[in-house]
Amino acid sequence: MAGILILKTGSTYADIQQGFGDFDRWFRARLERSDPPVVVDVTCEPRPGEPSDWLGIIVTGSPAMVTDQEPWSENAAAWLREAARQQVPVLGVCYGHQLLAHALGGRVGFRPQGRESGTFDVSRTPEGGQDPLLGSLPPSFPAHLTHAQSVLALPPGAVLLAKSDGEPHQAFRVGSHAWGVQFHPEFTEAVMTAYLNTQADSLAKDGQDPQRLLETVRPTPEATSLIARFEAFACARGRAPGTGENESGIAQGTY
Repeated sequence: MAGILILKTGSTYADIQQGFGDFDRWFRARLERSDPPVVVDVTCEPRPGEPSDWLGIIVTGSPAMVTDQEPWSENAAAWLREAARQQVPVLGVCYGHQLLAHALGGRVGFRPQGRESGTFDVSRTPEGGQDPLLGSLPPSFPAHLTHAQSVLALPPGAVLLAKSDGEPHQAFRVGSHAWGVQFHPEFTEAVMTAYLNTQADSLAKDGQDPQRLLETVRPTPEATSLIARFEAFACARGRAPGTGENESGIAQGTY
């Protein structure tokens, strides 16, 4: 079984990429294993084998929209559906969160309030307090966000793990191995600031205050920790014997 796969679903703004690199670089910086992850850009590369070939799968954000149902995106959704069926650990972030929800029967669409960008407080649900990834986080923690679409309805059987004032579905889990988070655990303060500067004009046209959003950017250590937590979960699952449980004692679910 190979290591961690980063399923790349697009690239960031050109000016941000020039200064900070692209999505996969930000995720790699948060992983703690010595062997580097494999990055596959599903917008232009073939499927990366079978999901069960990998210890765990991280799905990045994207400038694309899930509702456009582009062929590469629908192909990736089908592959993620198979990953869930095979109980391979998956962490979908932003677009990845929405794509996972779409793949498993949820509903994705544009936020009625328009784009949400900035650092906002996220609150765990009671179920989130029992979750292997979110359970040890504080009941409320700051997280970086930038998204125009949201998960409007969770997949059947999904467990809501976190929400916020501006987003009712900040995190969910399906089964015991598949997570989606709308917020960006891979972002640094500098990257969040760069996004707000790049989006300032469009945010102002939507009636938002870019300067206030810039002033409220702050560290997000709890959110950031999820990437290494997911990596540890996936690696423990890979080392565990075939008993139907991983080393964390989490029984395999129906997905």
